[in-house]
Amino acid sequence: MKKILLLISLSILIFSCNQSEPVPKPSTFLRTDFPEHSYREYLSPQSFRFRLSDLFMPKHFEQAKNNYSVQEIDLGPLNGTLFLYYLRIPSKDSLPEIINFANDKVDEHKIMADKIDFEQILEPSKKVYGTFFELKGNVATNFQFYLTDSSQHFLRGEVLLNCRPNYDSLRPTLQYLKADLKELVNTFEWN
Repeated sequence: MKKILLLISLSILIFSCNQSEPVPKPSTFLRTDFPEHSYREYLSPQSFRFRLSDLFMPKHFEQAKNNYSVQEIDLGPLNGTLFLYYLRIPSKDSLPEIINFANDKVDEHKIMADKIDFEQILEPSKKVYGTFFELKGNVATNFQFYLTDSSQHFLRGEVLLNCRPNYDSLRPTLQYLKADLKELVNTFEWN
């Protein structure tokens, strides 16, 4: 009788170990496949030109004042907007103040940014000078830049994506977007 009881106990133990509790899987996100980068020449209603990604579409231009305007560029499947703020520099003495304003706009995101990388832009042959900022982390804007000829023209750009800032999930999109923005900055010319 003890043998039968032991055999039944062992068989219950063995069969009960085979059943596994369901383990919840972590949430996943779909991988986004992007096309090869391709560009076209874009001539702005303001005083500049650059190569713009074929995915992007200029959508709104607003001449706010005589020396100030805003250009919105839809980022297409990247689901965001590139804002270009153009300012005709009133006097050469005001340039440091304008550059400080652009830097302050980047500094507004220091609280949420894990890291801010920047790259100086110096193209004396084209009279293009500025800084390209990449803000890493869960920030509202991952890319900002400003360009100037240091005498008449100043342009500040910032990218806003239409989603919650989740840097890890957005990293592939941001890498793709960075290549397009670098092309814009590297081919930028004043008219």
